[in-house]
Amino acid sequence: MTTYDDRASLTDLTAVVERVRESVEGVIEGKPEVVRLSLTVLLAEGHLLIEDVPGVGKTMLAKALARSIDCSVQRIQFTPDLLPSDITGVSIWDQQRRDFEFKPGAIFAQVVIGDEINRASPKTQSALLESMEERQVTIDGKTYELPSPFMVVATQNPVEMEGTYPLPEAQRDRFMARVSVGYPSADAELRMLDVHGGVSPLEDLQPVAHAHEILKLVEAVRDVYVAEPIRRYVVDLVAATRTHPDLRLGASPRATLHLLRAAKAAAALGGRDYALPDDVQELAVAVLAHRLLPTAQAQLNRRTSEQVVQEILQRIPVPADRSQAPAGAPRPGGVGQQPPRRL
Repeated sequence: MTTYDDRASLTDLTAVVERVRESVEGVIEGKPEVVRLSLTVLLAEGHLLIEDVPGVGKTMLAKALARSIDCSVQRIQFTPDLLPSDITGVSIWDQQRRDFEFKPGAIFAQVVIGDEINRASPKTQSALLESMEERQVTIDGKTYELPSPFMVVATQNPVEMEGTYPLPEAQRDRFMARVSVGYPSADAELRMLDVHGGVSPLEDLQPVAHAHEILKLVEAVRDVYVAEPIRRYVVDLVAATRTHPDLRLGASPRATLHLLRAAKAAAALGGRDYALPDDVQELAVAVLAHRLLPTAQAQLNRRTSEQVVQEILQRIPVPADRSQAPAGAPRPGGVGQQPPRRL
């Protein structure tokens, strides 16, 4: 666990995330909460699913995040005729060597952008399952490790759109969070006309952080302290989805881990070495809702999984001591508290 004597090392890294945030927000106008969630997933070693209608900047958000980091980036345009081997790679017979040579697919990158992932068949979508969970690819009985850090940022259109396939439950469960970009405000859209009207801001976007800096940030986030009452709170929230009458499929144990890791990253972004119940509540909808399947009756009543998670948040008791700092650490507002370190 990060001790309070080691805060300087964490403080030195806060500037890295601030640079990335400013870089992405220079491209995505008026959506700071979406950018913050994207950075939270990155630091929590997760994968991000961006779902919204066409034209609101889903792919631009993914590309802006990828280009802001000096690392390998690959983009996959998912289409109905895309094959699993186009993603993972394929072994080709080499006539000169008289042996098979492995040609890596697009998944062999540190940031993989999957554009319109639900336009490919479920068979092709499933090619991502091993890489997203185990960060490796197995071809012809041989396993290849993927580079680190590794993150899949996928965009998808709503299922009601023409030519889309619903993501398999196992695929959705591997995404740490789902975010909707949404339409910009009138002022943000006006600024967009000034900034994007002549040239795409992506053309001038330069990396502002290196991959090894991101790895250091990830290590720092792993050491964020989570008190036992907050861990119990996370378990109770997830368990409540499995018995809710409006859901036919609740959240998995993987969702419990994802919610805990995301809360740690949110605490670090808030300048703390320890998580609060507020961090869990802030991320519960984004982390849990896309994994849940409403019952037929709930769908008839137009009950969404987001509404169910909000209801669970209101019903499950919050840990009484909201300042869950490690022993010996200054409590929020306490004497000797250091200024917050904004990541």
